[in-house]
Amino acid sequence: MDDRHMQIGEVAARTELSLRTIRHYEETGLVVPSARSQGGFRLYTETDVARLMVIRRMKPLGFTLDQMRDLLDATDRLDNEPGLDLGEREALLGRMREYEQAATEQVDKLRVQLARAEEFAETLRTRLHQAAPAGP
Repeated sequence: MDDRHMQIGEVAARTELSLRTIRHYEETGLVVPSARSQGGFRLYTETDVARLMVIRRMKPLGFTLDQMRDLLDATDRLDNEPGLDLGEREALLGRMREYEQAATEQVDKLRVQLARAEEFAETLRTRLHQAAPAGP
């Protein structure tokens, strides 16, 4: 990936996360800026942005910070430790599979909720149409 550094404002704009949220994720250890400027400003890379996007995508599915940390640990180890023995690698892949299954289940639940919300909105539109005064 590109190793160009970005300040937190650019990262916030790209990820659609607030500065406060990014700082919170840093405080909780989910993401660590790759560098600091001479003035002490946080500097991020594309890899950091990709990590924040994983976190952003997990949040609305109800994953906890600990679950996010666990998944990120597994993916970091798979990506950065080429010498993993087969057992360790399979255990990490198993953890990832569990998160994929949990995400899929949550997406299915959200689809049901969305369908119900759409039905409700349609019911309201129909009632409004029926109750509207007849035109000239």
